[in-house]
Amino acid sequence: MQFNIKLQNNFKNNIRREWALTNGLGGYAGGSITGAINRTHQGYLIASLRSPVQRYVCFSKTNEKIVTGNHTYDLSSDQFKGGCHTDGIQYISDFTYDGTICFTYEAGDITIKKHIALAQGRNLAAVAYDICNRGEAAKLLITPLMNFREHSESSTVDSLKFEVQKQEHGFSLIPKAQDDHCIRIAFSSGELIERNDKYICDLEAQTEVDNEVPGLDCAFCPYDVSVDIPASASMHFSVLCDIVPLEANNDNAGSDIESAFEIVRAQLDYTDELIKRSGFTDDFAIKLAVAANQFIAYRQSTGYDTVLAGLPWFTDWGRDTMISYTGLTLCTGRFEKAHDILLTFAKYCKDGLIPNMFPDSGLKPLYNTVDASLWYFYAVYKYLEYVDTPDAYEFIKKDIYPCLKDIISTYKKGTDFSIYMDTDGLIHAGSGLDQVTWMDVRVGDWVATPRHGKPVEINALWYNALCTMDMLQAKFGDNDDSYRQLASLVKDSFNKHFWNENTGCLYDVVDEDDDTIRPNQIYAVSLPFTMLDKKREKAIVDTVMDKLYVGCGLRSLDPDHKDYHPIYIGSLSKRDHAYHQGTAWGFLLGGFISAYVKVNGRTKATALCADKLLDPVREHLLNNCIGSICEIFDGDAPHNGRGCYAQAWSVGEVLRCYCEDVLPMLPQAHS
Repeated sequence: MQFNIKLQNNFKNNIRREWALTNGLGGYAGGSITGAINRTHQGYLIASLRSPVQRYVCFSKTNEKIVTGNHTYDLSSDQFKGGCHTDGIQYISDFTYDGTICFTYEAGDITIKKHIALAQGRNLAAVAYDICNRGEAAKLLITPLMNFREHSESSTVDSLKFEVQKQEHGFSLIPKAQDDHCIRIAFSSGELIERNDKYICDLEAQTEVDNEVPGLDCAFCPYDVSVDIPASASMHFSVLCDIVPLEANNDNAGSDIESAFEIVRAQLDYTDELIKRSGFTDDFAIKLAVAANQFIAYRQSTGYDTVLAGLPWFTDWGRDTMISYTGLTLCTGRFEKAHDILLTFAKYCKDGLIPNMFPDSGLKPLYNTVDASLWYFYAVYKYLEYVDTPDAYEFIKKDIYPCLKDIISTYKKGTDFSIYMDTDGLIHAGSGLDQVTWMDVRVGDWVATPRHGKPVEINALWYNALCTMDMLQAKFGDNDDSYRQLASLVKDSFNKHFWNENTGCLYDVVDEDDDTIRPNQIYAVSLPFTMLDKKREKAIVDTVMDKLYVGCGLRSLDPDHKDYHPIYIGSLSKRDHAYHQGTAWGFLLGGFISAYVKVNGRTKATALCADKLLDPVREHLLNNCIGSICEIFDGDAPHNGRGCYAQAWSVGEVLRCYCEDVLPMLPQAHS
């Protein structure tokens, strides 16, 4: 699986085409295919000091120059304050992503392949150089740009203070800001040359500028490394950078000449194993399976794996985890991960609610969500659908079923955030300043989309949860038909209250009868257990197709509505106003494709049409974050990707709907 991109030497057109790598700990690496940094949250090593949180930029990047005869080729690509930039992109002939990153540079008679990889399970970055010289002897000058800052902040000369320790094959940095850790960088050969100017300042990240913040950063560069390149020869050069607790520091770490190449090879093998485990032969599914792995990380506080909601800044969220769960773990054959995720959230269930968020600071989880607990039932249902074994059912019965019963019981009698079952069987949620559905923007006392009352997707999920419980109680011999009886009441009430004859689709919220056309109604069609007749389901899908589908996602609001915002860009306030008021969301595509196939019939012809609807996503995989799917997209064409450049539920839901509802019915030649 590769993405080979021939660059056209256009810095401005390529700065927003990005890449990302992860290490399974919450640490990551990222940059743009120009070689420049495009966001504050980018660098070659953003380490997680307490997995998967406390993420710090330690190693921003390397810049290279080739000196041959009287000519110097500056391969660096950096944007500086005001938008000016160096022109190293002119020497990049190719960019490849295959689970690692490779830039190919052509300068004079020299070709350099620069590989970047992260070690799995370690805060360790590797930069491996393959160098082929077809001419006279030359020198390669490498400048490591070092840093130490929280990944959403920026550095200045005053904040970048270190105790520097020079060693035989590299150097160590002990940050003054956190002197219990040591950043180590090692080189396989070459001469360390102390720099006079030890800071590179006013590095500018274009995406931050788009968001109307300065986006400036500073890097600490104590040394250059000079490497001799013999005439008419090929050679390798290796750079390793890690961060360790101070007591674990030693001078010999990472000095093996081949160790960077070993990490690259290990990561390629790891990627191959992911593909093998998934069982996919279809190219689109393979790419999404590789992308899916980037969101799974170990959480130190629970001792289990979790799902990071998005790169580069989100941590683990309950709602996002449950929605992305099937695609990320079950479709990819990672059933042990699926098991652990269900177990983790069951252990943290409180007052009928599973956590909405495990905060970065290590404080207690936050529970401000009505839908995460209901999506949990969907995840359990899917787990048993994919892992249909006696052991799987025994696990659910012993460790998960009591939690499910508690959630239903608590929702019926009422819990926090004004969540309770009304006399009609429907679920009410939210009041005041509460934001408990996924449309959750709140700034101070301003709530963008309150949705207080009975939201449509919450009650679709509630019915699905009751039917799931009825299925489980029969399997486990409970002989309790109360779930079935309540589900029948919910079905009658839902059909009575939610259908809007004027729009020919569903109200978004009832009690106050919010008739805005939003995408939440799609789940009343796409979930395993649904309440509407075929005619109404078809009408909903047609309305969503006509008003909300934009290729890589669904708009969050009908573009004809007075509050519609077409573009998600600018200051935080501008973006908050657009976030759920027109911006399109990638994850909604999953429910939409499933609903589309359901109402049009599970036939080859329908699958081909649904596959065509996913073509914009295939194209998107070569833009924004190479090989992944953005969190959001502009509501208006050309529907540029925005927000997190790689989002768990976007990837998970596209992979799930493709594997479940499209791929099985496509012609064999498609694989």
